[in-house]
Amino acid sequence: MNVQITGHHLEVTPAIREYINTKLERVSRHFDHVIDTKVILSLEPLKHRAEVTLHMRGKDIHCEAAEENLYAAIDLLTDKVDRKVVDHKKKTQSHFQTPAKRQIVAENEPI
Repeated sequence: MNVQITGHHLEVTPAIREYINTKLERVSRHFDHVIDTKVILSLEPLKHRAEVTLHMRGKDIHCEAAEENLYAAIDLLTDKVDRKVVDHKKKTQSHFQTPAKRQIVAENEPI
C-alpha cells in the first residue's frame, strides 16, 4: 500500500508520519487490496482536519474528521475508514453465488 501524506499550513514531522502509518496498518489487516492511500492534514482556526482517500479496485473510499487535537483527528479518521473498509469488504464478499452449472439438483425434483 502506497501512502502519500501531505500537510496544508502544517509541517508533517516524522512522528506524525509514523503515527499515521501505524494507524493505517489496521486497515490493511482487514482488507489488503488497497492500492493507494492519500492523507491530507490541514490546520484551520481552532481545528485540525484530517482527510484520507483510499483507492482500491472498483471503489474509492473518502473520509474526513476534524478535532481540536491533530492526533485525535487522526484517531477518529482511522476509526471511520476502518468501518467503511469493513463494510466494503462485506459487500464484496456477500454477493458470491455458485453458478447455475455448478449447483447440485436433487434427482427426484422435477426441473
